[in-house]
Amino acid sequence: MKNYIHKILYISGAGLLMMASCKKDEAKVTFEGGTAPVLTANVSDSISLPIGDTTATAATFSWTNPNYMFSDGTSSLDVNYYLQFDTTSAFNSDHLASVGINGNLSVTYTVAQLNAIFANGMLLATDAPHTVLVRIQSFLPPFVSTSAPVGVMSSSPLSFNVTPYSPPPAVVPPPNDSLYIVGSAVAADNWANPMPAGSIASETFTKLSSTHYQLIIDLVGGGEYKLVSSNGSWTNQWSVATGDTYPNGGPFVSNGNNCIAPATSGTYLIDVNFQTGKFTVTAH
Repeated sequence: MKNYIHKILYISGAGLLMMASCKKDEAKVTFEGGTAPVLTANVSDSISLPIGDTTATAATFSWTNPNYMFSDGTSSLDVNYYLQFDTTSAFNSDHLASVGINGNLSVTYTVAQLNAIFANGMLLATDAPHTVLVRIQSFLPPFVSTSAPVGVMSSSPLSFNVTPYSPPPAVVPPPNDSLYIVGSAVAADNWANPMPAGSIASETFTKLSSTHYQLIIDLVGGGEYKLVSSNGSWTNQWSVATGDTYPNGGPFVSNGNNCIAPATSGTYLIDVNFQTGKFTVTAH
């Protein structure tokens, strides 16, 4: 029995030594950085955007691999990029547009695609000249979605003169230049269409342009709604692709599912932009 106990103690001790040895042998891998990517383009100074040849290649942007390195000598292949467009070198203006790119080291745009970034993404005035700065930003995605990306580095920007044209609206606007709201979010009517005569004025959007409409209205918190172009008809209607999403605004589509109002009842400004295909709902 005594020898048996000694053997157990010996085996247990050996196990502890092995565990200690494993822990000692573990090497903590750390991120050691990389080299900022270098952006180039097949065009210089200006980018031509001929409205008569929208399928032609407008520009190809290419960049170098940032070669992120770790302490164990390996480099990461899981590099993501943002190709960023702005009107200021700080890349923080209201015109900033970022296009996500996974892994590739180049991207080619047609005239229509690049013009859409300038006109719909950056919201630059069409038929007018602009100076646009372009840079590539590299990063490693985090292990946890709520964490910040790792190793964010940006290239020096390239500058181009561009004159965007008016692209087709992202969503077809009302054919009769009229827009109304109906639904349970509108307390008085609760999906009544046609709307009661006394409610039509308060549920009619103001037309700012052929593609831009606004309405200030009291909404019932958590209520649902759609937009229609005719009082008494559901033929032309607009809402969200997935029901009860984007209470404060987002992308919208024709003939989708019900929009949902913000959780708190109150007065809101609804801004609908058919050019960009996006709407916003903000407290007023």
